[in-house]
Amino acid sequence: MSSSSAAPGSGSLPDAGPQSLCAREPHVPADRLVAEMVPPPRFDSVRFATYIPDPNQPSQTEAVRVLEGFAAGLGGAHASGAGRRGLFGFGRAKAPKTPAGPRGVYLDGGYGVGKTHLLASLWHATPAEPALKAFGTFVELTNLVGALGFQQTVRTLSGHRLLCIDEFELDDPGDTVLVSTLLGKLVEAGVALAATSNTLPGKLGEGRFAAADFLREIQGLSAHFRALRIDGEDYRHRGLPEAPAPFTDEEVTKAAYAAEGASLDDFPHLLDHLARVHPSRYGALTDGVTAVCLTDVRPVPDQSTALRLVVLADRLYDREVPVLASGLPFDRLFSEEMLNGGYRKKYFRAISRLTALARDAKGLVTS
Repeated sequence: MSSSSAAPGSGSLPDAGPQSLCAREPHVPADRLVAEMVPPPRFDSVRFATYIPDPNQPSQTEAVRVLEGFAAGLGGAHASGAGRRGLFGFGRAKAPKTPAGPRGVYLDGGYGVGKTHLLASLWHATPAEPALKAFGTFVELTNLVGALGFQQTVRTLSGHRLLCIDEFELDDPGDTVLVSTLLGKLVEAGVALAATSNTLPGKLGEGRFAAADFLREIQGLSAHFRALRIDGEDYRHRGLPEAPAPFTDEEVTKAAYAAEGASLDDFPHLLDHLARVHPSRYGALTDGVTAVCLTDVRPVPDQSTALRLVVLADRLYDREVPVLASGLPFDRLFSEEMLNGGYRKKYFRAISRLTALARDAKGLVTS
């Protein structure tokens, strides 16, 4: 559905219609990728003190204790000139060498237990200026390497005190070798690492590719981290009412025209458009969008499309963009085969986050 056409039955609706994500093909320069390696808006104000552990899950309280100690251990003065670096890390002293052994923490647990909240809290608590700390998803990290090149990425990140990697998952052998080599170089330079994932580091890649063929790289990655298990249920839905049922096409369209800054797209067409935009640009795709309105939501047709949708769901959730939809409910986006396959944890995370965003969007529909 074109956002420039009049809404069906709109009557006195304004001529200026909503935006269309399908009409956007953003370009993201390398310097923006570097500058945006900070916690996203949803996690900009989180701290360890704002994390509410489930009293029935002692591992959550223990995780806070361990991470507070980890952050405190990253204090101390940096070498002279460390804070006066150029955009890509030139003219900066490297961090001091550190002893052998794990130089990072790895937060493992199911979706919705607050791992990203804790990772962002660690970033905020680490006593270093923001320019010496980096925070990004695994996808954003690999995209940075693609934009800058491997050696330039090493130079850019090696003077950092801390690198936080959210949603750490290995989907193909190329990523395994790339990230294993990159993190090895950064650890040698004295960079501390912290990561979140739904998969223990020694199990990364299982069910997705021939992980056994890359066991050395996977074990090398695992050696960089102390695994910290966080148990619990999905906090996004703990004690909350069920997500609203999908609305009608007319309700979604009317809401999109009424909400300033909203986008309006037909879901199948949006899925097609995502194939033409690199996942590293999905955040930029939603720049300035206050709400995403989707009509005709239906099951995703294949795994490649589903994985692109997962990335978009993550970026919308990070940016706190509500999602209003008609068609099928979000828990029916992925087939049983997908939900039982190697990417099932990604799909459950996407369902959880989209459901939370659908709950946020309920107020956009007026009776």
